[in-house]
Amino acid sequence: MSRFILPWFATLLTAGASPKLDFALGILAEQRGDGLAAAAAIEKARLADPAAYPLMTRAAERLQAAGDIEGASTLYREFAKAAPGRLDAQLAYADFLRGASPDDDFATKIARDTLEKARADHPENIAIKNRLFRIHEALGERSESLKLFEELAAPDADEDRTMAAVNMARTLFPKDDPKARERLDELLKQAVARSPRNPVLARTASEHFRNTARLPESIEMLALHVAADPTSLDLRIRLGILQLAAERTEEGEKTLLEVLVINPRQALAHHSLAKLYRKQGKADAARPHAAEALKIRGGDPSEFAALADEFLEAGQPREARLLLEKAVYFNMSDAELAAKLAVATRRDPEMRERASRLFREAESLAGGEGPAKDPVFLSEFAESLVEGGQKLAAEERLRLAIRAFPAEKKKETAAALRRLAGLWQEGNRNAEAAKALLQRAEGLDPR
Repeated sequence: MSRFILPWFATLLTAGASPKLDFALGILAEQRGDGLAAAAAIEKARLADPAAYPLMTRAAERLQAAGDIEGASTLYREFAKAAPGRLDAQLAYADFLRGASPDDDFATKIARDTLEKARADHPENIAIKNRLFRIHEALGERSESLKLFEELAAPDADEDRTMAAVNMARTLFPKDDPKARERLDELLKQAVARSPRNPVLARTASEHFRNTARLPESIEMLALHVAADPTSLDLRIRLGILQLAAERTEEGEKTLLEVLVINPRQALAHHSLAKLYRKQGKADAARPHAAEALKIRGGDPSEFAALADEFLEAGQPREARLLLEKAVYFNMSDAELAAKLAVATRRDPEMRERASRLFREAESLAGGEGPAKDPVFLSEFAESLVEGGQKLAAEERLRLAIRAFPAEKKKETAAALRRLAGLWQEGNRNAEAAKALLQRAEGLDPR
């Protein structure tokens, strides 16, 4: 970077001292952490060019940070006085007064007078009106606040004026005021009809109706927006969720599925569909959406584990494996997830050859505890070892699995007993012990 900066500095230096050079030196001093040198250089630049607004604000902010409120106030006041046509300077001075002395009525009144003067030159400026509204409220001047609201809440108000009026109404009127509510109803409906593509306006209108227990109107506001801008996916998802909440199930499902056609990586749409299908008792339809939601946004390890178990119980090891691969990516030190991934990988014919390594990694990660003692993990690990020709190691895992199965898991325990007995019989070993295992298995799970 220095090869570009140095020629630029050389040009400034040959031109002699200048506010731009001093400002640049101040910025470099800030980067080096030399606050005193930075302040001196920027102040020198400000004195050389007192009409430079950025230099004034930097100097004022420095003084305010140092606790010199009076010095900062002087800079803001003198600059605003010298540049009455600069709206940003007037707003900055008013904001400083309100921020530095929020409980000082005298400072608040100066801020009000500053803004009123600016308003004479900018009568329709929303930023001025919003600030004046807050000041009138702080000074207890409710009649003035109402005048501002009436100016903004005209029937032909554009979207910015409508938004400002709605925000003011939240302060001015109780929630249960029927006349105020009716006024806002019409104001928002007309504004959305005129500017249906505005997402902030549409969301505000929809929330206004939802918060007053009128879901049909809330849905209507979002529907108008989505029709005007089909690519507004966040609000399209919101529309689908509201349709479901209003028991318009087919419409809500259709809306959310359409979103996923446009962009399959919308986690909230997947989550909402998964919730819908579970409510309808459609577990097979819910699982893929629940999985996609977790893959996209992440989640607690227990969420991944529980859903993976659902896939495995439903005979969908591939789906369980894909979910667990993402889970392990998010939680690389979680031994339980690693163990479940090994099991799912072994049950997935496409990736079975990778399972042996995953079992070893999971066992090592668990340190021989917790997930490494899970009977399902041990049984599947045993099968992987058999497939790899390591029968003695497989027998050891099967013995551990048999002891680990809880008493109610009779069928699973019997399967492990029969598998261990079969290994002994295949190797012409432990004939009597194998016979005893088979008898025990028959007692647990008669064939």
